[in-house]
Amino acid sequence: MLYIRSLAFNFVFYVSLVVQMILWTPYYFLSPRHRAWFVPKFWARSSLWLQDKIAGTKSEITGQENLPEGSFILAPKHQSFWDAIAFFPYLRDPLYILKRELMWIPVFGWYVAKMKMIPVNRGKRSVALKAVVIATRKEMQNDRQLIIYPEGTRRAPGAEPAYKWGIAELYSALNLPVVPVAHVAGLYWPRRKFLRFPGTIKARFLPPIPAGLDKEEFMKRLVAETEAACDAFLIEVATSANPPDMPPSAVKRLKELGVSVR
Repeated sequence: MLYIRSLAFNFVFYVSLVVQMILWTPYYFLSPRHRAWFVPKFWARSSLWLQDKIAGTKSEITGQENLPEGSFILAPKHQSFWDAIAFFPYLRDPLYILKRELMWIPVFGWYVAKMKMIPVNRGKRSVALKAVVIATRKEMQNDRQLIIYPEGTRRAPGAEPAYKWGIAELYSALNLPVVPVAHVAGLYWPRRKFLRFPGTIKARFLPPIPAGLDKEEFMKRLVAETEAACDAFLIEVATSANPPDMPPSAVKRLKELGVSVR
C-alpha cells in the first residue's frame, strides 16, 4: 500500500503542477506581481493537501507569531522538496536566490522571472556573491522576505550540520533579522526517493535572530537553535507510535541523543 500511495501521489503531484501552470497562465501573467502570488501559493497549499489525502502525510507548521513584519531572512532546514514549497505561502512577498539555469526552463522560467527572483552563476562564487548582495538589497527595500537554505543542498535527517558561510555574509550585508525553521520532513518525503511515508510533518518558525550580531556569533546561534529544534522533532517522531523508516543518519543521531530506535 505504501508503494501504491506513493506512486499515486507523485503522479498526481506532477500532473497538478503542469495542469495548474497551464490553466493559471492568463491570470498569472496579466495580474500585478503581488496579486499573481496567489497562483504559486495556491499550488503549494493544494500540493500539501494532496499529500495528506493520497499519501496520508499531514503538514503542521507552527510559530507564525515569530515572523517579523516587513523584510527578513527565512532560513529553513533543507531535507526535502517539501520544504521548498511549504513555507512561502506564509510570506507576503518571498524572494529566492536560485541557479540561473532554472530561468532557462520554458514556462517555469517565465513564472520565476515574473516574481523577480535572483538568478546566480554558481561557477563564479566570489563574483556571484557580490552581485547577489547588490540585487538582494535592492529587492529587500520593497519589504520582501528572502528564503535561503543555510546548508545549500538537501541533507538527510540527523546528518551532521554543514552550514555555509554565505548566509552569514547576507545577514551582515542586509542587516536584517533571520528566522530559522526547524523540521524533519526528510523522514516523510525523503530526498532521491519516490516513497512518501504517512504521518505528520511538523515544522516551526523559530524566534528571529536579531540583526547586528557578529557573523560568528550569528552562525553559532543559527546552528545551535536550528539543530536543537530539529533534534526535538527527530526524537518526537522516533518515539511515536508508528514512526517512518529511519535513515542511517537519523539512527546515528538518535543514538548520540540517547534514544533507542525500535
